[in-house]
Amino acid sequence: MSEGQLHLLHTRPDARLLAAWVARHHARHERQVSDLGNALHGLLRAAFGQAAPQPFRYLDEERGLLAYTSLNAEEMSAQVALADPLAAQTLGLGACAGHEGYRLRAFPTRWLAGQVLEFEVRVRPTVRGAKGEQDAFLHAVSQAQSEPLQREAVYAQWLHDHLAARNGASREDWQGAVDLEQVWLAGYQRLAIVRRSQAPRGEARQAHVIDGPDALLRGRLRVLDPTAFARLLARGVGRHRSFGFGMLLLSRPC
Repeated sequence: MSEGQLHLLHTRPDARLLAAWVARHHARHERQVSDLGNALHGLLRAAFGQAAPQPFRYLDEERGLLAYTSLNAEEMSAQVALADPLAAQTLGLGACAGHEGYRLRAFPTRWLAGQVLEFEVRVRPTVRGAKGEQDAFLHAVSQAQSEPLQREAVYAQWLHDHLAARNGASREDWQGAVDLEQVWLAGYQRLAIVRRSQAPRGEARQAHVIDGPDALLRGRLRVLDPTAFARLLARGVGRHRSFGFGMLLLSRPC
């Protein structure tokens, strides 16, 4: 695997096989929760193991799944050849009747300082507090003294705070990569997801359902630190990056 390279993977998962995968690999009470991200996380792990592409974004049945990966064409082909056959077929990794297989193209890893780009990112804007993980908007409302708050403004501030540069040893190497010139809320819903708690070795991990925000943010950013920006793209935004959140999709400004 080459240092610093990034590729964009595009597949079209088979909707029928995906539904069958969820039914086969999730417990009965978990199937009551429509957690497609969790199912795709499991599929990518089954197909690629520790090399599973991340972050990823499932758009819809027609447009398929996008993911960033450090695997090049040769490495991707080797991974697909060794993948669990059912997982590979479900993800649409192999060419078959009605499917052309996956596409992989090199993605920029060198950016110009000052470059302006439009972005879109699906996030789960939460904060950790005394009550555990909580919707950033509901947390802000509980802390507000008087003025009414707008969900869009709170989520935009959450994104600003998450990406902002920090002083001291706690600063991550992707923070301070960009200046967010504009952010707006393009979509919002409540979404229940299934997560498994840590358990001692030999014991089953307990599944629990967490309700929370599912927000689609769009806007315009300016690259401040090209190296940090490349790392940010490969890492993704926020928590739950393994489950379909946090992939920055970029386009030229209009």
